[in-house]
Amino acid sequence: MPYSQFTIEDIKTNFDITIDEKFGIFADIQEIEYSGFLKQSLQEYLPLALAINTEKARSELIIMPILVEVKKQLSSKISIFSGKDFSVEPTQGLTGFCDFLISLSPEQLVIEAPVVTLVEAKNDNIQSGLGQCMAEMIAAQIFNQRKGKQIYTIYGVVTTGTNWKFLALKGQVIEIDLNEYFISELGKILGILRWSIMANPE
Repeated sequence: MPYSQFTIEDIKTNFDITIDEKFGIFADIQEIEYSGFLKQSLQEYLPLALAINTEKARSELIIMPILVEVKKQLSSKISIFSGKDFSVEPTQGLTGFCDFLISLSPEQLVIEAPVVTLVEAKNDNIQSGLGQCMAEMIAAQIFNQRKGKQIYTIYGVVTTGTNWKFLALKGQVIEIDLNEYFISELGKILGILRWSIMANPE
């Protein structure tokens, strides 16, 4: 089955994954400053995205500008893919498209290992995207292993654009931060995103 059909129970059963729910996994990560351009963009785009209220609008008008800010801050050392096919292991159902995928490589034409962070956009609620995001994280783990990139932790994010929840896959354990971070905490969200990318330097 494609990523979008996975539930948390499927993840636990099919991949022998342990789910570890904790408060404040990323709470100690510092906020970072961001550009006036991003601030101005969100002031303009956020009301429009919420008025349209679709995943596509939230992805294009809220999430992508935030990810581009991270890419700029990292001097374009990463690549961001949107709506890219990431079919890794069809026999296990790990097929389909990822809303956003971040690779620790400047190569933008094709997905290169290591894949470090996956972002799943939802326009309704965070809970509905957790199973899908976890499946994509497991696929990224397999993808990296096949490419000879032994990345210890894969990070995942499920977001409505205004609410952000972060996850971490370590071996056979997926940690879920029970905290949600809100768009009013943009510096914190950017700090966690940047930290999750740079936590696995080559």
